[in-house]
Amino acid sequence: MNIERILHNSWTQRALVSLGLFSFFLFQVCLAADPQNDETAAPEETVPIEIEKSTTDFEYQVDDRPDPFSPFVTGPAQTNPVTPDEIIEENEVLTGMQLFEPGQLTLVALMLTGGNAVAMVQDFTGRGYLIEEGMKIGRRGVITRITEDKVLIEETSRTRSGKVLKNEIAMVLKREGEE
Repeated sequence: MNIERILHNSWTQRALVSLGLFSFFLFQVCLAADPQNDETAAPEETVPIEIEKSTTDFEYQVDDRPDPFSPFVTGPAQTNPVTPDEIIEENEVLTGMQLFEPGQLTLVALMLTGGNAVAMVQDFTGRGYLIEEGMKIGRRGVITRITEDKVLIEETSRTRSGKVLKNEIAMVLKREGEE
């Protein structure tokens, strides 16, 4: 906005006039209250006031006291309070079948080869993988058992309080026509 438009605005003009009148009256009140400007006023006697000085200066004792100038909240602000039942994520490098959570895979075949049970799973793109008992799957899972119609996976996680949570997941083989 340019200055001329602001100054020609009627509200701006009224505000400036009001401010000028207020300043003028304030100046007049200050002159009337100042006894040095009034020649007829009798000079007042000044009485010296004696202030007693303390012989001991004040010194703040730091012992077992908090710093009064330190902030109440320090560190990064937390939007979510930490709960003891929160699961701790471990920072390990995921490889092989650990890259897939059990819910992302479909069980398509179960086989018994040389006394060992083996299962075949498929990801969403149709790519197949062989899994065996004892393999790690997902972030926290281990394949515990392969039966004739399902694969059992045990997920183990730890909470902040040190509690160990175990969850068993079953991947069931769907027969033809089942959904």
